[in-house]
Order: sequence, then structure tokens, then C-alpha cells
Amino acid sequence: MKHVAFGFSLALLVAGTAEAGLTAQEATETAAASWADYANRFASETAAELEAGRIDLDGAELRFHALSFEGGEGEACTAPCEAEDGRRRPLFISLHGGGGTASEYNDEQWANQLELGHSYAPAEGIYIAPRAPTDEWDCWHGPTVDALLVRLIDALVAAGTVDPDRVYLMGYSAGGDGVYQLAPRMADRFAAAAMMAGHPNGVSVENLRNLPFAIHMGAQDSAYDRAAEAARYGRTLAALRAADPEGYRHQVRIHANKGHWMDLEDRVAVPWMEGFVRDAWPMRVVWRLGRAQQDALYWLALPEGGEDGDGLVASVDGQTITLEGPSGRMVEVRLSAALLDLDESISIVSAAGETLFEGPVERSADVILWSIEQGGDPSAIYEATVTVTLH
Repeated sequence: MKHVAFGFSLALLVAGTAEAGLTAQEATETAAASWADYANRFASETAAELEAGRIDLDGAELRFHALSFEGGEGEACTAPCEAEDGRRRPLFISLHGGGGTASEYNDEQWANQLELGHSYAPAEGIYIAPRAPTDEWDCWHGPTVDALLVRLIDALVAAGTVDPDRVYLMGYSAGGDGVYQLAPRMADRFAAAAMMAGHPNGVSVENLRNLPFAIHMGAQDSAYDRAAEAARYGRTLAALRAADPEGYRHQVRIHANKGHWMDLEDRVAVPWMEGFVRDAWPMRVVWRLGRAQQDALYWLALPEGGEDGDGLVASVDGQTITLEGPSGRMVEVRLSAALLDLDESISIVSAAGETLFEGPVERSADVILWSIEQGGDPSAIYEATVTVTLH
């Protein structure tokens, strides 16, 4: 999603290390130096956007307001909202309601979502209420939203004020629609997500295997069958967790005697989310492609893309990675010491046990640089890749 040229220091680093495989120590040093260079450049590039409260990307914009929380008390802040002690803090992205309606009404909903931040009251961190980039019904899950949110997150992480492993997504009504859609698409960027009073619009939740997900709905919120759909999705998550007990952590509350407005009973989702820290390198990944295609999720990528509905499952056991998916699909496996031992031979096999790759891999400075430039995520830097074709 980024198109940032390598800085001079990075070019020198590549020239000095890319000819041969790196040792573990060299890879660590390369990643640290490369991240520092990238973070400085990207923070400088986006500083004016953060200060103005407006993320700009390819003609689309995402305006936002921010609150800084300490001890459950919030006050307005100008991004990047530095803490007094300089520490990295959690980030809460809170999507407003409205959707397919007049711009003035969506502006009112945006202001309301910022005010709700004082009631949701995270224990600490930065609460950001962005303004949807359009006034369409899919204002929070249209084609520009993912990249705008990624740029916002990456800018705050590069500025040093946000912990990349404690980024949380939440949203109300149309914002809840957005959470239903964005959480599966961007599951690898968040530590947890909470959907309030939204509609799923048929989305699959299989990708939420490693993303704790909350559903909050008024029992009397009958418009568009929202309450019935919330209960059904709750049952789906429960069934997925029963079949995979280490995944699909969820909180589902259908609030009795409440309609579309839940009188802040949904506030319990906030401390629930705060209890989770993202695992950027999960040992099992479930990836179901949807209408809005993403080209990568966690440590898997599709160099040639895929089809709507394609399903991939990847798991790690010792030095062996097992892949299950459509025959003929090309898969890039992104590797890190967080996943397995890169000093030892690795195997990639199909679900049927067929060997797709076996042997050593080389850590590469070029791969590390690409990972940082494209991902903007210091917790998800990969050091080597292997591309295989499923049979």
C-alpha cells in the first residue's frame, strides 16, 4: 500500500548485505537499522497530515479528531498525541454511524462518536474518531477505507506514540457494519475489535481466528434483522471456537430491552479488548478471501491473487508448515524467527502430506527492506520468503 523510495542509508545497507544470506544477528541489526530509517522518513512524510487531522492518499481523505486518555480521563490532543513519558500507548479507532445519508448527518455522527469516547473511557491510550471518507452506505468498508486506516496507523506507529500490538477497532451502527467487514480483511493489524449495533452483510468471520471479536446488540434492534444477525454470528463464532479452541475468542452480548441505542451497556467491550495484545506471528492462520480482496494476511501472501471465496489454512508445527487451499494457487510464505528456526531446514507440505518445499532458507536484507517499506509494521518484519504452488 506504500510507494516510498529507499533512503540513501538503506541503499548502502542493501549493497553491503544483499549478496549473501544474513546471519540471525545480521538480520536483527538490519531490521533495526532499516526500521529506524523508515520510521524517520515516514513520520516526516505524514507529520503534517497528523497535525492537520487529515490523512491523504491517492485523492481520498480521512479526517479525524483525537482524545488522549490517562487513568480513564480523556482530553483533546493533536496527533501524534505524545504521552508525557514518551511511551507507546494503545490506539482505539472508533467508527461513527450514519452511512448512506446527508453529509451533515454523517458529520453529526462523527462528532457524536468523538463524544462517546469520554463514555467508553479507555484506561489509557489514544482514541481516534475518524470521519468516513464518503457518505455512501458502505462508507466504512468501501474500497479506499483499508488503505486510509493503514496509513493512519502506520503514521502513528512511525511517530513513536502507538504500540503496533495494541491497536483496537470499534464502531457503532454503520461503524459497526464497517467493523464486521474490516476486521476480517485487516485481522493482522488489530489486537481486538468490537462491533456495536451494526449489520454483517453476509461477511465471513473465518479470518477472525486470531483476532478477538466482540458483538454488542440491543435485543430490540430489529431493523434489517440486526439483532437476529448478531445472535446468529455469535453462534457461528461459538461453533468456530468449539472446533478450534485456541482461536476465535469472542464476546457476544445481546442487551435485553435495548434498541439501536444500548445506553452504553456496550461499554464493557472496551476493557475486554484492552485485555488482548496482538500476535503478529500466529502459529495457525485461517484466510477466507472476500469481495474486497487483500493480497496478504499475517505471514501469507498471494502473488497472483485469488478468487472470492478462496480459503487458505496454514499451520506451523516445529519446522514444518502445512498449507491447505485451492489447487494451483501460488502462495508466498513469509518467514521470521518468530515463526520457526531459520538456521535449520524447513518443510512446507500440503494438507495431504505432499512436500511443496524442503531445505534451508536464507535471510535477506532485500526481503527485510521490502517487508518494512510495504508493511510499516515493526512487529511483522519478515526475513525470508518461500513461494510454492498448491497441488
